[in-house]
Amino acid sequence: MDMMNCLTNIKLRNVRQSGKIFVVVTVCVLFAAAAIVFFSPQSDAQDTGQPAAQGSQPAAARGQGRGTGGTNRGLYANLEHPVLPIGSALPDFNLPGIDGKNHSSDEYKGAKYLAIVFESNHCPVSIAYEGRIRGIYEDYKGKGLQLIAINPNNPSTVALSELGYTDMTDDMADMKTRAALRHIDWPYLYDGDTQATTIKFGAVATPHIFIFDQDRKLRYEGRIDDSTASSKVKSNDARNALDAMLAGQPVPVASTQTFGCSTKWLSSHSASVARETTQLHSEPVSLTPASAEDLKALRANNTGKTVVVEFWSLKCKECLATFNDYETTWWMYRRRKFDMVTVSSDSPKDSAAVLDYLKTQHAGGKNLQFNSTDSKALQAAVGEKWKVGTPFFMVIGPDGSVVYQKSGKPDILDVRRHVLASIPDDGPWYDVQQYWTSVIKGGQ
Repeated sequence: MDMMNCLTNIKLRNVRQSGKIFVVVTVCVLFAAAAIVFFSPQSDAQDTGQPAAQGSQPAAARGQGRGTGGTNRGLYANLEHPVLPIGSALPDFNLPGIDGKNHSSDEYKGAKYLAIVFESNHCPVSIAYEGRIRGIYEDYKGKGLQLIAINPNNPSTVALSELGYTDMTDDMADMKTRAALRHIDWPYLYDGDTQATTIKFGAVATPHIFIFDQDRKLRYEGRIDDSTASSKVKSNDARNALDAMLAGQPVPVASTQTFGCSTKWLSSHSASVARETTQLHSEPVSLTPASAEDLKALRANNTGKTVVVEFWSLKCKECLATFNDYETTWWMYRRRKFDMVTVSSDSPKDSAAVLDYLKTQHAGGKNLQFNSTDSKALQAAVGEKWKVGTPFFMVIGPDGSVVYQKSGKPDILDVRRHVLASIPDDGPWYDVQQYWTSVIKGGQ
């Protein structure tokens, strides 16, 4: 959950309704679920458009906070970093890309239209829109559109609890990995070090798209469409804007209220991440002896959750080298239907040393130690064979089936993707399991 301070800002707006003017109080509230603002399954069918008054309103004039219902759901502009108004010139930028080169706004003068979309690796809504962003790129690149993606976030501003639907965070190395995984062919740039470009645009969230005409005047900004569920989209706002521009017509709705994960501003989010880290490191760490019967129950997994079981030993250097990767995975997904259990195969007489190590790793989850030195009994209890004392892990699905297992050094991203593909759909992003199952199979 987002750890930022709960700021309550009351802004007064005039809203016209039935010829009368009413004063509306918009209250900013603490964002939950990684500051994700999204259409709920219940409201998707109803909240599918933006009122004309809001659509024509300059983005910078919007208040700050979260929409409270009806067609106003979504994120409002940050008062400290107002959204670039419609009609504004393209802000200059010069940013590093995943190709190892810097890319400036001057490079794209030859393009008829320019779309800048702010997106990120960690945000489930941004991930949900990957396919639709690709669709815009494929459908309009032959019509003169240049698409550019910018990641506005520094990984130091993204809390571990905000990574519950992703396999990675927002640094440049992970951007390169995501681009290779998802075959991102358009420029993907990083602004997380200073956020100077993001501030110029006033990007509210990931995703947030800005579309400029041939004169590099802003013609549209806001959401890509009106639902995270592609099957429930009723208003293709970004495509509508592009089609109007191609036809030489005014953009019908020039500005819409975007939704997604709020931009993680360096000025406000780093402190909340530090507080989360302090909290995680203060959690108690314990070690419980486990019998063969306990391990059989663990393997059966009657919890209704996806469970990762990590078998390790103090004598195993590879185990120690990757231990923190598993703990990070636990911190990422533990607010979902997920659990992780570490099982030490060290001798019971070494339990004090095992516990001491677990404390250095701040391993606040469930930690077991097999109460015997009989490695065959350990393997029999789990129902698998591996070289005890070397790395071995299992991803066990909610139905008790082994989703994925491996002996030897793990690829933690592969582990996380199998976890994500097996946790029941439960959140702001439709078809999470389907997406990650596709990723595992090599789909786009």
